[in-house]
Amino acid sequence: MSDHLTIVDHPLVQHKLTLMRDKDTPTAVFRQLLREISTLLAYEVTRALPMTTRTIETPLTDMEAPVLAGRKLALVSILRAGNGLLDGMLDLIPSARVGFVGLYRDEETLTPVQYYCKLPRDLENRLVIAVDPMLATGNSSVAAVDLIKDAGATNIRFLCLLAAPEGVARMKEAHPDVPIVTAAVDEKLNELGYIVPGLGDAGDRMFGTK
Repeated sequence: MSDHLTIVDHPLVQHKLTLMRDKDTPTAVFRQLLREISTLLAYEVTRALPMTTRTIETPLTDMEAPVLAGRKLALVSILRAGNGLLDGMLDLIPSARVGFVGLYRDEETLTPVQYYCKLPRDLENRLVIAVDPMLATGNSSVAAVDLIKDAGATNIRFLCLLAAPEGVARMKEAHPDVPIVTAAVDEKLNELGYIVPGLGDAGDRMFGTK
């Protein structure tokens, strides 16, 4: 673990991740597991949110009680697979603002191609959590964070389910100010840019496509 990288080694996270890696896990179960694991990861990535207090009245007395401070945070899904993490996070943070960055990977060059970007306003005053299940080459993640910074965000965290060492290094080089939270850092990328041992293509497994 470091300031730049946090690996969530909670037993429930690791158990659910193993089930997701299994190639025989069906689409519906994979989707449900992703939603469950994203809620657990959301708990970790929001650990250091700023707090303040407000006066409330319990059934017994008045008290100064802790509440979140500042603007509602923003979640940015890197399409399309990011939506799987987004659903579980919204279960935990239903009032968050939501944005989307549409990128696909050119299979020959492995470089990202943008096709959509819609982000909440006032990002400079919000914590922004960018979500994408796989941090592989890091090219799409870097491009997405570039867009989020261009929109004014200065406090950004990146949440993924799996990372490759190459992707972690690429993100640290391009965006050293953006902490990464993940469930595992795997061995390597293969010649096609997929994480090994990984879990295959997260989008295909989530949506039942090939």
